[in-house]
Amino acid sequence: MSAAVAAVRVYVGRIRQFQRLDWAVYLAWVGSMLLLVALSASFLAVGRAAGAVFPPEAYLVPIGAVVFTAAIAVDTIGHRTVYKEVLRGGEALVHHIIILAAAGSCILLCAAYPRHAIAAVPAAVLTVISFVYSLADEILHWRRYLSRQSDVVEMWSHVFILIGHGTMMAGWWRFYWLGYPGVPAALRALGVAA
Repeated sequence: MSAAVAAVRVYVGRIRQFQRLDWAVYLAWVGSMLLLVALSASFLAVGRAAGAVFPPEAYLVPIGAVVFTAAIAVDTIGHRTVYKEVLRGGEALVHHIIILAAAGSCILLCAAYPRHAIAAVPAAVLTVISFVYSLADEILHWRRYLSRQSDVVEMWSHVFILIGHGTMMAGWWRFYWLGYPGVPAALRALGVAA
């Protein structure tokens, strides 16, 4: 077994230390992201089955969400165990700001369809805020890593968090800028007025 596989097994194995609250937080967080994956992929699948033609960028939403979800599923194990006390300070607040801004940007990007472009302005602001605070979070993690208070698995999970989040949001914004092609047909297939 390689050192990388062994490190991941140790990190993921910490899930056995979860208490009831840890499980509740973990399942709510990872579950909400799995729901985003399922809903975005299902929407595209229903639309495609109904003849909707989506641009390739539309598929980056569930693809990025899958990468993001897998990464947070690993990362959150450390957050709920070995790094729990460290995160009680300012880093937890940074995480909450990221989550609130990112979720808000997704909701507002949905609200921007079809004739509510004004929602795109706060969506853009929240998207930028989510990435600015993600970079602040990375600085905090790198400081911990360089002082040997973090491990390589947590650091790699953050790389994939940024890749997933960036892919999902860049794809979603491009899909919006193209005018959400295919969405009217998908909504009709779902019985919702486009």
